[in-house]
Amino acid sequence: MRAVSTPPAPSPPARRDAEATKAAILRAARYLLARNAHADITLKTVAERAGVSAPLILKYFGNKEALFARVMSFESDAEALLDAPLDELGRHMVRHVLVSQRERGADPLLRIAFAPLQGDHGDILRVNFRAQVVDRLAARLPGPDAALRAELAVSTVLGLGVMYGIARGTRLRETATDVIVDRYGPTVQAHLES
Repeated sequence: MRAVSTPPAPSPPARRDAEATKAAILRAARYLLARNAHADITLKTVAERAGVSAPLILKYFGNKEALFARVMSFESDAEALLDAPLDELGRHMVRHVLVSQRERGADPLLRIAFAPLQGDHGDILRVNFRAQVVDRLAARLPGPDAALRAELAVSTVLGLGVMYGIARGTRLRETATDVIVDRYGPTVQAHLES
């Protein structure tokens, strides 16, 4: 008698990781918001970019306005951007922007540059950016002119993001992250110190 082999049972369909899916949706919405007016972005285009269905976006975020309220917040981005001791913060901020651009294809702050495209939503972006990034950084800085130094440091990092992500600086893109951190980090740090 010959043994009859049976094919292995099909594995159950892979469950979608809810947190990874939410992160993909937020990345897609941020990407689109940095390139399009809020009014021109549909849930369908966000879903296509994120590789999910529009109903899944509704399941996780409720509606377009709730999704974009999250996208227009800089809270989690600021936490990561400013998560270093003050004496290492300039280098950390530069590294964070570069790694975000290179590995995740997203800049943690760059969407503020497109606030003028967003009408009333641009005002929300500006208020959130100031409170959640600039003012938060200023509160950490000792000495005189903390608010000015915070604005200068953030604008320096934004310039790096613009050159990398929008202008697509060829030399910047082909240079190792550590080299750029070593060269650019001290510039940011100089603004942080009194």
